[in-house]
Amino acid sequence: MTRLRRKALVALFLFTLFIFGAMMGLRTLKPSDGFSDLAPGMDFTGERSERRRLDARDAVAASPGQFHMDSSDTKVVFTRSDRDYSIFYDVHIFYYLWYGSPSVDNKYIHWDHVLVPHWDPKIAASHAQGRHMPPEDIASSFYPELGPYSSRDPKVLESHMAQIEASAAGVLVLSWYPPGVADDHGGPTEDLVPAVMDAAHRHSIKDAERRCYANACTHVCPAQVAFHIQPYKGRTDQTIHDNIKYIINRYGKHGAFYRFKTSTGQVLPLFYVYDSYLTPPESWAELLTAKGAHSIRGTPYDGIFVGLIVEERHKHDIRASGFDGIYTYFASNGFSFGSSHQNWKAIKTFCDSNNLLFIPSVGPGYVDTAVRPWNNHNTRNRVNGRYYETSLQAALSVRPEIVTITSFNQWHEGTQVERAVPKKTTSRLYLDYQPNQPDHYLQLTRQWAENFNKEKDNWLM
Repeated sequence: MTRLRRKALVALFLFTLFIFGAMMGLRTLKPSDGFSDLAPGMDFTGERSERRRLDARDAVAASPGQFHMDSSDTKVVFTRSDRDYSIFYDVHIFYYLWYGSPSVDNKYIHWDHVLVPHWDPKIAASHAQGRHMPPEDIASSFYPELGPYSSRDPKVLESHMAQIEASAAGVLVLSWYPPGVADDHGGPTEDLVPAVMDAAHRHSIKDAERRCYANACTHVCPAQVAFHIQPYKGRTDQTIHDNIKYIINRYGKHGAFYRFKTSTGQVLPLFYVYDSYLTPPESWAELLTAKGAHSIRGTPYDGIFVGLIVEERHKHDIRASGFDGIYTYFASNGFSFGSSHQNWKAIKTFCDSNNLLFIPSVGPGYVDTAVRPWNNHNTRNRVNGRYYETSLQAALSVRPEIVTITSFNQWHEGTQVERAVPKKTTSRLYLDYQPNQPDHYLQLTRQWAENFNKEKDNWLM
């Protein structure tokens, strides 16, 4: 009896341990108990002492009736000669060009990112410092199938375009800085934009146009590249005015320049504005309202401008600024008001009432401890894709016009859907997508893009 009792106790202990482990894994499918003081996507510097800036990427009301489209104007479906192949232009995916490697750039860029210290010296002292040493030690918790690559490598760019095409995401949202300007850890990348647009055009738009015109399609056939305007030193409404003119003058006639068709029939470029809340609403209104001092409304440089919501009050600022829509960017559910799935219905209702687009952002997970080792409370485990699917379902439940994916390749924050592989070195064990294949999150994106467009057809019936 004693032996049986001992076996029963051991079995009970193991079962309890299994249940505890399962619950800890599944907790990341739910919002955290409270909002972090620090956003996951923020550009940190060691000098910041306040916890208000976020690593997000990027408001008088838009014209009445501008949105609420009555047909799926942002979708193009075409057929390849070998198989049916769909690209959905209401699925947008954030893309980064800031990576470098010695074979192309003579040094590693961003893969050797510094370990950002916490603003509190006491907390900072308890975490690792220094910088990463590629190629074995990179600034990511996952390891790319392409290795620590250069964004300037044509082969890398072709692979990325093929992967994005496989995901069915129709619009690549390019992280953009003006010529000669860069983020804090890299170099200027604006000179790479033409190559990205050419590659995007090669990978789908020609076939899309051919089928669309051949069938007398009434849909707009938008191209594949939109712009995600980043914050930079000295950014103001006036400099954004100049940036918009530059982008449209240089790229507006390119076959891969994305335009959005509104319900009123306007076909305009769409711009996401990262950290839009850093500029006061009254300054934005000078650019984005008809009576502004340097308004672009009704000019050749007009567009659809989408501002970032982090805190709840930002929705009112966005409306007052003259923005046309709101997006959430963050892939960490529960981190901020805007990124919390439970708040999306209320944000969508606000947007519908004020003729604004609501564009929720979803991601496969979040982990940035490779660059912010003290930020593990914002980690959201992937749970083999279940976190991603939960996020996508939450987005679809509010019936948005567009869904954004954070991200294709933000490796620092672990939000990438790009192909990753298992990797173990003498000092590190990287996370991976196993037991699934390296393209698991590309395939999940395609499945949900197809679901999204089927659901949109049902909404409009």
